[in-house]
Amino acid sequence: PAEAEPLQEWIDAGGMLIRFAGPRVAASDVSRIDEDPLMPVRLRAGGRSVGGAMSWGEPKALAPFRNGSPFFGLTVPDDVTVSAQVVAQPDPTLADRVIAALSDGTPLVTRKAVGQGQIVLFHVTATAEWSTLPLSGLFVQMMERLAVSSGASAPEAESLEGTTWTPMRVMDGFGSLSDAGNLPGVAGPDLISAPAGPALPPGIYGAEDRRLARNVLTAETALTPATWPADVPLRGLALPPEQPLAGALLSLAILLLVADVLASLALSGLLLRRSTGSLALALGLAIAPQMGDAQENDPESFAIRSASEVTLAHVLTGNSDVDEIARAGLIGLSDTLYFRTTVEPDLPTGVDLEQDELAFFPILYWPVTPDQPQPSSEAYGKLNDYLRSGGLILFDTRDADIASYGAASPNGRKLQELAAPLDIPPLEPLPGDHVLTRTFYLLQDYPGRYSSRDVWVEAAPPDAERIEGMPFRNLNDGVTPVVIGGNDWAAAWAVRRDGAPLLPIGRGFAGERQRELAYRFGVNLVMHVLTGNYKSDQVHVPALLDRLGQ
Repeated sequence: PAEAEPLQEWIDAGGMLIRFAGPRVAASDVSRIDEDPLMPVRLRAGGRSVGGAMSWGEPKALAPFRNGSPFFGLTVPDDVTVSAQVVAQPDPTLADRVIAALSDGTPLVTRKAVGQGQIVLFHVTATAEWSTLPLSGLFVQMMERLAVSSGASAPEAESLEGTTWTPMRVMDGFGSLSDAGNLPGVAGPDLISAPAGPALPPGIYGAEDRRLARNVLTAETALTPATWPADVPLRGLALPPEQPLAGALLSLAILLLVADVLASLALSGLLLRRSTGSLALALGLAIAPQMGDAQENDPESFAIRSASEVTLAHVLTGNSDVDEIARAGLIGLSDTLYFRTTVEPDLPTGVDLEQDELAFFPILYWPVTPDQPQPSSEAYGKLNDYLRSGGLILFDTRDADIASYGAASPNGRKLQELAAPLDIPPLEPLPGDHVLTRTFYLLQDYPGRYSSRDVWVEAAPPDAERIEGMPFRNLNDGVTPVVIGGNDWAAAWAVRRDGAPLLPIGRGFAGERQRELAYRFGVNLVMHVLTGNYKSDQVHVPALLDRLGQ
């Protein structure tokens, strides 16, 4: 009694008592016949066990929390089960006191209001002895909800009669709290009942060691949805998408240039005499893009442009989406090469295997699609000549998320059909000491949009052995003619016109790290084509050993 009476007074003043059941409660006579003052309900003797040899069945799951419960809206995990509990006695007030129940309707958590406070009973233990609830995140959320609901109700105006409350922090019209400064005090009843205004701003008020919050809205405030006329457009808080203005501004600049030329001719008196020349100038500005397109179709111009600079190329597949991603990917890789290396590539181009010459390009990126047409025998002749003369083809099946290298997917089977007529040497998985792993960056993984390690290159000769003092073997004397994988590298390299990534990869830092490794693999690939086995030279051994930490 010496402990129970002060506890009851504390609860009556607004405290919350949370209790848990257990073997001692189940074996005692507490709250059996008469309801105990510190219990929310009466209890049956002995408790209930489920899920054992002498049990009532399988362990029970929790039922969804009903409306009106402090736990309403919380998601019940499927793995939360109850194997034992103390059971509440049927009572007319039991239904109103149940705030959580099992799937069969048995009360799991009950609550009773006592004065300004409340008593809550979990009918299971606070450990995992009777249930898995304490091991779940739901248990933490339930305790948080109870902590929020334990707040005492606002005092009545009469209880603050004769007191003065000094503003400590007040809220402005924008919802920001700031120091109250030297604002005068407010009478206690006015703090509760008077409307908010310049003399009574919302905020935190204090009197001696007590604090009260004066809210903007009161219990009597009714919020109703705003109704707008049909001709009033409504806009949310989402920002409108960015609109590209480069084309419009460039067109406007060209029009202003034409207007300036015409005005200059008019002021000098030459407009009428040179109308033919002015018309030719205007027509020349208008048809300049068409002239550029014609040059692209000219084989001689195509050869000069491709051979004058390092140009990366991709094989046109006939699928516009795949071809556009391949082009955007090679643009992103070219930008990376420009900023990080001494290689300054020209804009990449797409090649038609049936018509275009391949000798101008150091590397061909060939995305594989299941429905792309089979090249003709003449095209295969050009491809074989390209491979024998030092070119490299990167075959990308783009299916590493669903299949490994081989015929496990439609793209893999199509790759076998496309590569069968090619003069390809024996292949092996890319070894860790291949020169491709160190031409510019030291690499161990070769991800693209996907991160499979199945990347295949020309196999090393049978007599390739590690030499003492050399960190790598001299695997091949030249450039591997093909690299085969399915990591969809172009999608990882691809950029938009503003330089931002075109397609997402992973999430957060891990995704950006994967994209960075994809760029590094592409840089290594191009440098391997341009320098061959240069990084296998003995002169690089000290630097490589230092970078490897050996």
